Amino acid sequence: MLLLALAELLGPSGEAFVVGGAVRDLLLSREVVEDLDLTVPSGALATGRSLASRLGGAFVALDERRGAARVVVRVGTEDRRVDLTDFRAPTLEADLQARDFSVNAIAVPLVPLVRAGKAQPVDPTGGLDDLARRRLRLAGPRALEEDPLRALRGVRLAIELGLALDAPARSAARRVAPQIASISAERIRDEVARLLALPRASHGLGELDRLGLLEAILPEIAPMKATPQPKPHRFSVWEHSLKTVEAVERLLGHLGSLAPYGDELAAHVAEPLGDGLTRGHLLKLAALLHDVAKPQTRRVFEGRVRFIGHDLEGAQVVRAIGRRLRLSGRAIDALERLVRHHLRPMHLGQVGEISRRARYRFFRDLGAEARDLLLLTLADSAAVRGNSPLAVWRGPGGRLVADLMRGWAEDRSRVMVPPLLTGDDVMAAFGLRPGPAVGRLLRLAREAQDLGIVGTREQALAYLRRAHERLDTPEAPN
Repeated sequence: MLLLALAELLGPSGEAFVVGGAVRDLLLSREVVEDLDLTVPSGALATGRSLASRLGGAFVALDERRGAARVVVRVGTEDRRVDLTDFRAPTLEADLQARDFSVNAIAVPLVPLVRAGKAQPVDPTGGLDDLARRRLRLAGPRALEEDPLRALRGVRLAIELGLALDAPARSAARRVAPQIASISAERIRDEVARLLALPRASHGLGELDRLGLLEAILPEIAPMKATPQPKPHRFSVWEHSLKTVEAVERLLGHLGSLAPYGDELAAHVAEPLGDGLTRGHLLKLAALLHDVAKPQTRRVFEGRVRFIGHDLEGAQVVRAIGRRLRLSGRAIDALERLVRHHLRPMHLGQVGEISRRARYRFFRDLGAEARDLLLLTLADSAAVRGNSPLAVWRGPGGRLVADLMRGWAEDRSRVMVPPLLTGDDVMAAFGLRPGPAVGRLLRLAREAQDLGIVGTREQALAYLRRAHERLDTPEAPN
């Protein structure tokens, strides 16, 4: 519909060319999920306005000086975008030669394509041959110098499309790695998010690391590479972290094996957290960074290597990373919570049978991230020796996780019940003013209610009076 409407606007002699990812994906026989990119000799803004008016869509002028516009049209239940730009050079061929990779520098004339169903591609950089060879090659020798973000995009495209970066592209990526820091955080974040969305993101992270690009984005990983770990670990902190990402991907690809929780977990990890990241994508980032503070907390006590406090310090580090990458507030909070509590299930497992109170506090403290953390626990355990997380699920560690999983539904049903006490009740009973002490008592009362210790308002107040006398939790006002 979009292409037909544009062809009708242009008329038989009109010039417009489909370029970029849509052409590439069609040639690879892949489903076209990219938004449409079109280039015209001139007049992109006027053409975009006319197309938006004709289709009842929205028009956005992206760059009036350079001639770039976007049209957003509702197709069925989805919004589709068409980006239109003026040639960036005197000719189409020169425009294509200034693009990033040869496979993205193939153009197809729009009007013949729509009218005849086929058209001769314009391919000045040899992209068709590179697609046949499954090779990712720069469209021009200075492609990455002109925009270093293209180095990140190249790694992501190689993983996504099953292509191999050729030697000149790899060398160019290494050269521009120090310039990554000059790119806006938002552009880096968006490219990282697209990589994390791939089923084999772990391979992409490893490739970014080999090219020096990942350290430019996350300098915190450098000390991880130089930090060995004691047995039973087989890998350094960095190798273990990459293997944890691999294990997360294995779990996300086989959630049905975590019966009977597969469907519930699949819906959960698909929840969007902003900026193109879902819970599943963020879980990979948490896996990569869960041990980020091990290098600075490494100590030797009585001949044993310990990393005391790396969970708490790591939570602070990842919050700073999240802010630096301009992640959404929800994503930053979730990332911090996962790193802060990633040892929690292991500690619960060390005490034998998990009490109702311990299970309750686990879900209370983790909130919406509880199930994410349980998946991270399976992956983290598997990555100690490079085992399959599905094998961990079937073993003793999996029984612990399954026990906590079973408690999720029970915990959610309790949360839906209104609290027995309000802040006003607590302030009146203890003579308190609004403040932290009131919140502490309310949490204590809610815990007793959810655990079935109290069932009425009077019982809840009596429980708090006993706790107040025993623990002297709040302080009365002056």
